[in-house]
Amino acid sequence: MRHAAIESDLFCAHRSRLAAELPAKSLALVHAADVFPTNGDGVLRLVPAADLFWLTGIEQVETVLLLAPDAVEPSHREILFLREPSPHLATWEGASLSREDAQRISGIKTVRWITDLPAVLHGLMAASEQIFLNANEHERASLDVETRDLRMARQLITRYPLHQFRRLAPLLRTLRAVKDQAEVDLLRQAISITRKGFDRVVATLKPGVMEYELEAELIGEFTRNRAGIGYEPIVASGKNACTLHYVANDQACQDGDLVLLDVGASYANYSADLTRVFPVGGRFTPRQRDLYNAVLRVLKSSIERTVVGTSLRAWKRAAQVQMAEELVGLGLLEPEALAADTASSPACQRYFMHGLGHSLGLGVHDLAPADGPLEPGWVMTVEPGLYLPEEGIGIRLENDILVTADGPVDLCADVPLEPDDIEAWMAG
Repeated sequence: MRHAAIESDLFCAHRSRLAAELPAKSLALVHAADVFPTNGDGVLRLVPAADLFWLTGIEQVETVLLLAPDAVEPSHREILFLREPSPHLATWEGASLSREDAQRISGIKTVRWITDLPAVLHGLMAASEQIFLNANEHERASLDVETRDLRMARQLITRYPLHQFRRLAPLLRTLRAVKDQAEVDLLRQAISITRKGFDRVVATLKPGVMEYELEAELIGEFTRNRAGIGYEPIVASGKNACTLHYVANDQACQDGDLVLLDVGASYANYSADLTRVFPVGGRFTPRQRDLYNAVLRVLKSSIERTVVGTSLRAWKRAAQVQMAEELVGLGLLEPEALAADTASSPACQRYFMHGLGHSLGLGVHDLAPADGPLEPGWVMTVEPGLYLPEEGIGIRLENDILVTADGPVDLCADVPLEPDDIEAWMAG
């Protein structure tokens, strides 16, 4: 692993939280992710399975966690199964985890080789009444590729048709939304590294620089700080910023244009998610500043509304109403359109067509209940935007917010945001 070691207490606490939610005589299984092929015999770098990492801290293929909190044999209540190291694997892929490595990382005392899984699992299945199997149930997930979790589910349902099978994902969705202090600290580290990447971009940005050159500065700085890219970076100058998921990053930044950067470093699999907008020439035009300040006001108000008990629908709706009022002030929306504004047909839809934010943590779109309500420990992105293709302007501003009982805490508070501070940042 590239990142610094994480205390196993974090993963022990997560398993305890999950065990407390399981009914009596339950068994739960969680798998590692697959390595996906590219062309020929190529493969992609492993992206660790977030659920397995949250429960164990393990980032290795062919790993299975088995939880049976009520097992008669204490050593069977938590078992981690690993592929057995071999000289062949060591030669081609490097060292695999030893049992001692896995025990130290996860805090799990019973670690066995994956070849032992069928026999151990059969014995525990015979003593268990409810079997909790996992799946990727994120509402925006692509399900075209079958995961190891689903392959195992199909096998077990066929082999043990009289058992009661249940979904593990709803439990993990609720548990993972609430971050421990250690997780918040990891997110702060990811945000700090992202800020360093922005510093590199600001030092490089000038008329004529290519978007991919700015992307290279980000990746280089993230790598120097033991981090990776949390998601495909958006480096969008001029009209490109009006494409919400623009990732080509292959155009020149022109004097007089704005450039939107939506990026996040991933540190220990915890991803930051920040968006900033910079004037390529170093100063905003009056029109750009007016639009920027409108988005900024919605951002600030939305952060203030990121409080315990708020439903995500109400949170987003308040931002839509405020943005519509801003559009009237900017001359982009007629008062009659504002009067006709509804939740099903928001008046701001033409210029602000996406959501207000999402849960952040292990991955840029972390698990959380679909409509909340917000609870202490949630970390939410807040990211309103305005997009005017006819003017070649796209502005989105985004900070990461910790929900607490005492109000929202802006984890990105030290990253310049005010337009005067953006200009000073660039001048410096």
